[in-house]
Amino acid sequence: MKKRSLYLFIPIVTLILEILPYGAVCNFANPEGAPWRRTFSYFDPTPFGYANFTPLLTAIITCVILAFLLVYLLTGKTKIITAVKILLFAGVVLSLCPLLLGINYYSIIGALITASLIVEWVLLFLSKRNEDK
Repeated sequence: MKKRSLYLFIPIVTLILEILPYGAVCNFANPEGAPWRRTFSYFDPTPFGYANFTPLLTAIITCVILAFLLVYLLTGKTKIITAVKILLFAGVVLSLCPLLLGINYYSIIGALITASLIVEWVLLFLSKRNEDK
């Protein structure tokens, strides 16, 4: 159980990064020239209203991942890890979607969130592989 509790560390860090008001980016038109760049929390509905909806979906997926990992911590059922890996893949894809709007819609915090989701996926993949051997 102690080893399984280590799986919760990275999603908690990811959740903290998503709560910070620097992850989701919106660029607003400026009549004087360069657009105004504003950053928001992944949980803020403002970017969602301006068609940058994937940060909110990524945040929701992270919460679901955290809940599934808590259930795994308590029950130890390995089928939950398979579901978590699928959700992590979906979270990575969604966290990269703001790049489709342009590099100006992506932030360093967004990149850290993507990296932490990838690290958690790799950690689960390698630990599952070691258990199979």
